[in-house]
Amino acid sequence: MRSEIPAGVKIPKGVVVLGSLNTDFVLAVPHLPRPGETVAGGSLATHPGGKGANQAVAAAKLGAPVAMVGRVGDDSFGRALRRSLIGAGVDVSGVAADPAAASGAALILVDPQAENAIAIAPGANAQVGQADVERALSLLSAGDLLVLQLEIPLAAVEHAGRQAQRGGAQVLLNAAPAAPLSDDLLRTVDVLIVNEDEAASISGLAGEQAGRELRRRGASAVITTRGSQGVVVEGERRIGLPAHEVTAVDTTAAGDAFVGGLAAALAAGANLVTGARLGSAVAAAAVTRHGAQSSLPDRKELLRITGLDWEAALAQAGTATHTR
Repeated sequence: MRSEIPAGVKIPKGVVVLGSLNTDFVLAVPHLPRPGETVAGGSLATHPGGKGANQAVAAAKLGAPVAMVGRVGDDSFGRALRRSLIGAGVDVSGVAADPAAASGAALILVDPQAENAIAIAPGANAQVGQADVERALSLLSAGDLLVLQLEIPLAAVEHAGRQAQRGGAQVLLNAAPAAPLSDDLLRTVDVLIVNEDEAASISGLAGEQAGRELRRRGASAVITTRGSQGVVVEGERRIGLPAHEVTAVDTTAAGDAFVGGLAAALAAGANLVTGARLGSAVAAAAVTRHGAQSSLPDRKELLRITGLDWEAALAQAGTATHTR
């Protein structure tokens, strides 16, 4: 995963993503349909996606050394998903082709305000288990980052979190889609990333109380994303960060862009607040373009769209940077 790093250059932390890979079927509609309503839309677009794969691509395009671990079907969709990851510079040696399950798929409707409705057929993602966790752990070294989400079985997430913590890795959990989380799992989490609805669903509380409750239950730090209202970082202090002002056309991958940007920044040595600030810029850039992985920016695109210079921002925060 680190073979491309030139001699004498400081080695950044590695990022291992254990999670989902899906093919996204995206349809633009004049409005999101109500129950029982049929809505005629535009042309159907197909994009590589899945929360895990999106986050891996987002981090890799920003220069982090990233490995993806998960499952696809032994089908044309699975092969296309692997090619997209490889094209972004992601190590796919940990992505298994499952002969007994189809590749995962997501059906996404997007309205003119860039709001969306998503339904997922998990396919091979539902088969992620012990063997996949062991592959992910074999790629981790002490101090590396393990990035998890909840589009794979919760048992795999819990096992990976426990074992990664014991091995000295940092655990980032994007608790999406929301599901009940045990205190034992939260105690393995260094950074929990949720949106406001997910925070309320998991904690049973709203607003500021949600983040405090999730920290009380075990998460070392909680980042709550709030769309155009920015993000809130809760560690030793509670810090609010504003969002970048952009014109959104598709918010499908906004959360994944944030997580991938955060992971890439932490891998480069950024502190949590700087990482959240950079992640917010990556998310802002992503929502200005259609699709999931196709919307994720590299450093030059991030500068062009948001005006944020990735390397300068890291240097200003006193961190070392690395160029792939």
